[in-house]
Amino acid sequence: MLWTIFLLLNGLLALVILYSSRSRQKNEPPLDKGFIPWLGHALEFGKDAAKFLTRMKQKHGDIFTVRVCGRYITVLLDPNSYDAILDDKVSLDFSRYAQVLMQRIFSLRLPNHNPDTERAWMEQHFQGPSLARLSSTMHLHLQTLLRDEERSCSPADWRQDGLFSLCYSLLFGAGYLTLFGAENSNDVTALATVYKEFRTFDGLLAKLARSTLKQEEKRTASLSQERLWELLSPAWLSRGKGSESSSWQQSYLHHLQTEGVETEMQRRAMLLQLWATQGNAGPAAFWLLSFLLTHPEAMRAVRKEIRGLRLQEDGSLHTPVFDSVLSETLRLTAAALITREVVQDKTLCLASGQAYHLRQGDRVCMFPFLSPQMDPQIHHDPQTFQYDRFLNADGTEKKKFYKGGERLKYYTMPWGAGNNMCVGRHFAVSGIKQFVFMVLSRLDLELCDPTAIVPPVNPGRYGFGMLQPDGDLEVRYRLKTLQ
Repeated sequence: MLWTIFLLLNGLLALVILYSSRSRQKNEPPLDKGFIPWLGHALEFGKDAAKFLTRMKQKHGDIFTVRVCGRYITVLLDPNSYDAILDDKVSLDFSRYAQVLMQRIFSLRLPNHNPDTERAWMEQHFQGPSLARLSSTMHLHLQTLLRDEERSCSPADWRQDGLFSLCYSLLFGAGYLTLFGAENSNDVTALATVYKEFRTFDGLLAKLARSTLKQEEKRTASLSQERLWELLSPAWLSRGKGSESSSWQQSYLHHLQTEGVETEMQRRAMLLQLWATQGNAGPAAFWLLSFLLTHPEAMRAVRKEIRGLRLQEDGSLHTPVFDSVLSETLRLTAAALITREVVQDKTLCLASGQAYHLRQGDRVCMFPFLSPQMDPQIHHDPQTFQYDRFLNADGTEKKKFYKGGERLKYYTMPWGAGNNMCVGRHFAVSGIKQFVFMVLSRLDLELCDPTAIVPPVNPGRYGFGMLQPDGDLEVRYRLKTLQ
């Protein structure tokens, strides 16, 4: 027994020495392993990725390699060089790390998962006539849910709520009913149950991804997953029969079946899609309204634009001010990490002319939140909300941004870029715009405390799409008085 323990300890020591012995080779990025064997910078990275990567950038420049839980991750923060990663499908792989996250977060295994076929399926639903139908349905559900809110208040009575809670619940509800609610579209209780469970699960998502849950949190996450799998599973799925519905959900299940996904994994995949489609719109609307409520000039400009709205010939609405406000909101609060596995040794050529060697088995990632979005060489005073940052003097959309005198292709990247740009971005923007316009047109909305400021972000959410606030912003609202 003692001899077995001795061998195990020696084996562990050998592994620690092996993982700690890596040194920087010729033409490799600066290497920063941290002081803790194997763990490296994992604790600091997970606690506040933006703060940690900012410190690494100041220390090493736009490219460096760090150790995190025994893995070596090369971070690139030069937007002019992002295409060298985004365009490489030979040396770099997107799906392997995606599979790791699917297993960790959603207990989901899709061994035959093909990102290209899934993207093609998504494009069928989130572009063209299908997008128009989904947006129209979303509009109807938003109207219904907001009308329910209006019934609980009057022009004479103010109602108080947290703005994050208000935005998330209404946009989640409308989005859920649009994509998942064909069989229970009138079941308010079922919707409330799904939303409550989703918020519990979403609150633990970052820890699930990093495998840092405490024992009690593991139990909570597991129970929440199981409840959501059951709640999101159509009755006909367990019977092995198709539905006559032509809903988005039914189409997605058919896609999974075509890919040979077993029934249990089909159920679990529903939770993945619920988070992917509903996890960001509510937080985005919260940040946008928070900035408007705390920046009166911006609020006046948006309200003026809403009052003067006119349909264009193609049926769209011309909203350059709102579009700029949304772009600025996303610049400040969209913070996903774009990650690739290095599947074979690669020479990474930067826009500066420098070339770096990447090792097979490492990971490489970009963090657009830091650059370009929060880069002071690209955006003046980047920490400050400026509602007209993306407007030219003549009111048209501003698309020309520069760094070091060179025009940038990527000056903000809330939706990703290249072949992995979010397919559902147009549906998300449409829902956010509909929601904000309805709220500002039909409700008097104001801060409970006129001196309140936008709450800080929850730093643990860096790397997972839209940031969420650490706290809430208390608001009060009532029906507008008819003029």
